[in-house]
Amino acid sequence: MKVGIIGSGGREHSICQTVKKSNKIDEIFCFPGNAGTKDIAENVNIDLDSFEILKNFILEKKIDLIIVGPEKPLVNGLVDYLEKFKIKVFGPNKIAAQLEGSKIFTKQICEKYKIPTAHFGIFETKNDAKKFLKSTNYPTVIKADNLASGKGVYICNSEKEAIVAVEEIFNGKFGLTKNILIEEFLKGEEMSFFTIHDGKTFKTFDTAQDHKRVLEGDKGKNTGGMGAYSPSRLINKDLKNKIIYKIIIPTLKGLKELGAEYKGFLYTGLMIIKNEPYLIEYNVRMGDPECQTILPKLKSDITDIFLACCEEKLDKIDIEWIDKKSLCIVVCSKGYPDAFKKNVEIENLSKIKLDKDKYLFHAGTLYKESKIYAIGGRVLNFVSLSEDLGSARDEIINNLDKLNWDGGFYRKDIGYKVIDR
Repeated sequence: MKVGIIGSGGREHSICQTVKKSNKIDEIFCFPGNAGTKDIAENVNIDLDSFEILKNFILEKKIDLIIVGPEKPLVNGLVDYLEKFKIKVFGPNKIAAQLEGSKIFTKQICEKYKIPTAHFGIFETKNDAKKFLKSTNYPTVIKADNLASGKGVYICNSEKEAIVAVEEIFNGKFGLTKNILIEEFLKGEEMSFFTIHDGKTFKTFDTAQDHKRVLEGDKGKNTGGMGAYSPSRLINKDLKNKIIYKIIIPTLKGLKELGAEYKGFLYTGLMIIKNEPYLIEYNVRMGDPECQTILPKLKSDITDIFLACCEEKLDKIDIEWIDKKSLCIVVCSKGYPDAFKKNVEIENLSKIKLDKDKYLFHAGTLYKESKIYAIGGRVLNFVSLSEDLGSARDEIINNLDKLNWDGGFYRKDIGYKVIDR
C-alpha cells in the first residue's frame, strides 16, 4: 500500500521510519519531509494550506492512507476535507482538533465535566488582563489561546513579567490572539500521557516526560522540547486509572455532545501532584520529541494500528511494546528558541553509528547538493533504547561527541530527575 505523511519534523521522520518497517508498505510520500525522510520516502513540496492541491496529488498517486503529523492542518480541518473525497486519514476532525486549537475550548469542557485542571480566567483585552494581574498570586501562568507550536506559555514570577507576557501575546508573537488565559500555577511534576483512538474506543500509547526549558536544570525559556524519556517515572496503575476516568473519558463525552468522535493520537499534558493528575493541555497529535522517544519501543505494526483506527477496529488490535527504556536528546541551532542562523551545514553525520537500539531522526534539516543543512530551531533527535536510562543517555552523548557540530547545542541532563537522583 501507499502511505502519505504530512509534516517535516522529527515526529514525522520517526513515524515515517516506523511505517517503513511494515511489510504492507510499497511507497511512502512525505509532505514536505526533511533531509532524513528523503532516504526512505519521496519528499513532496506542496503548500499544505492548499487542501485542493494536496487532495489532487493524493488521488493522482492513489495513496491509500494519509497520516497527519502536525497540529495546524488538523485545526484547519484537513481531515474533514479529505474525507469528503473518500480518502482514508488518520487524525481528528476540525471540531475535535479544537482541544489544541483553543485552550479556552478545552477549559470550558473541563469546567462542564469537572475535569481536574488549574483555576483560570479568560481575558479579551490587555487592560482587563493587566487589571487582573494586580491582584493575582505569583507565580502565575499566562497562555495564548491559539496555536503556538508549544511555545505560547509563560510562567511569570512577578507582575512585571506577566505584563510582558500579555503584551507579547496580544501584539501577535504567536499570531492573531483574541483571548488569553491566566491560570493558577500548579506545583508538581509534568507528564505526557498518550492514547490512540478510533472514534469508538481507545487504547493507551505509553507515557513520557518532556524537558521544555532550554537550559539544563529545566531553566530558561520554553521551547518545543529539548528531549524526553519514556516511560515516565511517575506512572503507576492507580495514576493511570485516574487519568483515564477523571480526564480522558469525560473529555470524550464532551466532544461527543458537540457531535465529534475522536480519531487519532491524543496527547494529554498533565501536572501530577501527590499522585493526582491535573490537565494542563491537550495536543491532538503525538508530541515532539515524545513521538521520537516512544515509537522506537513499538513492537506492533504501526500501519495495522493506523488502519484499525480509520476503520473503527482498534478493539481488534493488541499494541505490543519492547520492554526497554528510551531517551531522546534534541540538537538545536545556536540561539534557539530566539533568533538563529539558517542554512548552516551539518558535517560529520557519516560518523554517527546506529544499531537496532539507536536512532537518529531529522527535524529542521534540508538536503541540498549532496549536503545537509540546518534550517530550523530544533534540528536532530538522537534516541537510544536501553535497560536503563543512564546507559541510553551515555550512548547518545557519545554519538553527539562524534557529531561535534559547532552550529548547535543540546542539553546533557535529559532525564536527570530519574538518572541522577
